[in-house]
Amino acid sequence: MKTLRLYPWVIAVLLSPAHSAVPLSSIDKNSIWGRYVPNEYIVEMTDVQSLGRRTRRSQLHQDVYKEMRKRGVNVEVKKEYDVPGILTGASMTLSTPGDVARMNEIPGVEAIRPVLMIPSPQPIDMVIVDDPNDPHLPDSLSTHIMTGVDKLHEEGLYGDGVKIGIIDTGVDYTHPVLGGAIGPGNKIIGGYDFVGDAYNGTNTPQPDNDPLDQCAGHGTHVAGIIGANPNNSYGIIGVANGASLAAYRVFGCTGSTSDEVIIDALLRGYKDGMDILTLSLGGVDGWTEGTSSVVASRIAQKGIVVTIAAGNDGAYGSWYTSGPGNGISVISVASVDNIVIPIQNVTVKGVDHNPIPYLEAIPFNVTGDLPIYATSTNTSITDDACSPLPSDTPDLSGYVVILHRGTCAFTQKLANAAAKGGKTFLIYNSDTGAWDSIAVGNYTAALISAEDGKFLVEQFAANASIALNFPQVGGQYNLPDAHGGLVSSFSSYGPTFDMYFKPAVAAPGGNILSTIPVPLGSYAVESGTSMATPFVAGAVALILQSRGKCTEVGLAVRDLLQTTASPVLSETIEGSLLQTATQQGAGLIQVNRAVHIRTIVTPAQLLLNDTANFHSYQTITITNTGSKKVRYKLEHVAAGTAATIRDASIFASLGPVPLTNATARVKISPKSLTVGPGESKTVSLSFTAPAADASSLPVFSGFINVVGTNETVHVTYLGAAASLKDQTVVDNTDSYFGVTLPIILDGAGNVQTNPTNYTLVGSDFPTAVFRMAFGSPALSFDLVDKDTTIANPVSRRGLLSFNRPFESVDKTVRTIGSLAEVAYVARNSDADDADDNGYNALSILGTFANNSQIPDGQYRVLMSALRVAGDPSDDGDYERWLSPIVGINAANP
Repeated sequence: MKTLRLYPWVIAVLLSPAHSAVPLSSIDKNSIWGRYVPNEYIVEMTDVQSLGRRTRRSQLHQDVYKEMRKRGVNVEVKKEYDVPGILTGASMTLSTPGDVARMNEIPGVEAIRPVLMIPSPQPIDMVIVDDPNDPHLPDSLSTHIMTGVDKLHEEGLYGDGVKIGIIDTGVDYTHPVLGGAIGPGNKIIGGYDFVGDAYNGTNTPQPDNDPLDQCAGHGTHVAGIIGANPNNSYGIIGVANGASLAAYRVFGCTGSTSDEVIIDALLRGYKDGMDILTLSLGGVDGWTEGTSSVVASRIAQKGIVVTIAAGNDGAYGSWYTSGPGNGISVISVASVDNIVIPIQNVTVKGVDHNPIPYLEAIPFNVTGDLPIYATSTNTSITDDACSPLPSDTPDLSGYVVILHRGTCAFTQKLANAAAKGGKTFLIYNSDTGAWDSIAVGNYTAALISAEDGKFLVEQFAANASIALNFPQVGGQYNLPDAHGGLVSSFSSYGPTFDMYFKPAVAAPGGNILSTIPVPLGSYAVESGTSMATPFVAGAVALILQSRGKCTEVGLAVRDLLQTTASPVLSETIEGSLLQTATQQGAGLIQVNRAVHIRTIVTPAQLLLNDTANFHSYQTITITNTGSKKVRYKLEHVAAGTAATIRDASIFASLGPVPLTNATARVKISPKSLTVGPGESKTVSLSFTAPAADASSLPVFSGFINVVGTNETVHVTYLGAAASLKDQTVVDNTDSYFGVTLPIILDGAGNVQTNPTNYTLVGSDFPTAVFRMAFGSPALSFDLVDKDTTIANPVSRRGLLSFNRPFESVDKTVRTIGSLAEVAYVARNSDADDADDNGYNALSILGTFANNSQIPDGQYRVLMSALRVAGDPSDDGDYERWLSPIVGINAANP
């Protein structure tokens, strides 16, 4: 089936802080695109015989172009793809969105997908280190011990003979720990720069053959995790330091890139014969259908292992996966925290108190004794400094400003305090917050404990003579991380809206010391799934070196990693639930077990779907590759069930997503069996979804352990204990702006409530503003007659606007013209940050999607959103909204 046509350049994906404090005036009505590159599509071509004549493969592109011209489709072909089994087609610029509809009917055109923007990878925290003799920096060997890499190194496995392609910001191959040079015989054997330094995602790439990066740095940190040579001054040892690396640069020094560029890099790495491709990048997607996700998956299906970051959006909760990590066959990687944290101490003066640890690898560049200023003396509030500080706040430039964690982004709190002159900040943890890296931008700020923070606030409230001093030497030590080995709080939650298992596995990604470009400081501690992903790529190289570089092993690697992984708890408290598989995947990789395991169980993951499409009966196959017969016992171990939707709400639960012990039941037959050497046997499984509150859209998961004499493996399962089709798709509440959505904004940026005429001159045009509470496989906007009414209202959890409800549209409603159609839409976030996917907008600028003029007249805008798992032909599976009357009275030029 062909992909739904898209008209994205009239969609403006606009982002804003969450909650009712967000002013409507912050909407940029002149922005006409967001995550989509205007007018650009990747057209996939297949089935040459469908053109109705004998066509050689070499003529396929030209024959399709000829058919386009016959239909009046005007395109500019940017590049052609002809990689059999991966991608055949072309990247094109279309003249009008209407061309998509006409092209969709051309024989030989299989799919038409928009080109998407992918943001540059940003680590959660970055601390440049400059003291190679500091014994308190995190030891990369701690991550090796957590995953069994150390044991394989002792066996002499370092990834020799394996080629790994790094698709990222490029690599500083001049770094001595990365070999100091590029080319055959070096660690960095080659690569390609697809973009150039000046590329920012909006200008023209300037490619060349040199993937050197000395300005962004992300790819160099990735390269060090994989391949840092041992015996360096910082003690860093790459997971696969014997492997050969190639760097494919897809980002400039700043800005974004497009998935078209990423696809070029994937295809180049495939053609260059890489054994592994690793991508520490991605953008919020939620579906498996993006072109880069599809291409990455097809490459993986050829036996080339592809590892991709799961994303750093754990704070935004469930159903928030990233592409291209959503590719069905790729290894999407979550992050777990390192078992140690390098921290510093601040000295307390004037009152009796122990030094206060703050979460930084090197001391603040702050000298002298500074008094403290607490932005609130009430330690029970969590929205401390989320709003501008009072006018009577003193100049804070000479203070250490104390703030409470909670409610809004750290950078928002810090910006409000900095507006009053603040320069140095300590943020005290909430009682339940994780001791974790936090995103503080360029501010001199760090996290301290809740206990220490409350003490400081109490001293401030009592007008105590207290001051803080930041020792420049002697204040550091390694703190055993109480959260170490648990999934990092920033690690994104799945699953995809089409119920695929994302992420696949987890690896160390929190608090990782590695290389950065020499001009930027050479070494830094960073956190993110960007760090976990190359760790898995390096681990795969060890597996390939041991088990052999061949298609069969490449196809089996993800299963090996998943079945031998160690399930991760949700807390370190004894008896706590296992973390949901929607965040940990199959668990923390144990590479030595993946190399040596003799019990092979397939499939490694069981996708049970939702209750409306429940796959309750499953089978697994156990193969004994050892030389002796083995008696196996099978047991069920449930993970916590994720309440993915908030109580009495239509919105996804924020991270950490609440877990319950309402878990699935499984009948296993047989529960024990003997498997001879070289023999395979099948086990039947019958799942019953947990009896949980369907309104919370519970996603349940767990493990079927296969316990042998000397080894245990497991299969991971995932399902939803509710119907996805019952979940509200479009935000119809007032929780974000304080007005019930969707809305039409008039030319002045005010909410339109009465019939309004627009001249379409300057800013005098209407803009539909909306938010997606859940994903939708199909979203459209049409103009309809002003007298159109919608019959048969359908209530959605009692949260409807009384004047503009979502309803089932009468099938007799006639649309006058399409304004926009978008396929596979992600949900919005509850971001406090204006740049983080808070809402969407569609501006009506005088033309339909096919570029024809909208006649002067009176209309309404009809918005239609298909629910997840809905039937596109069933009118009842849509949510619809009808706008107030919009008059088009375009001024003559």
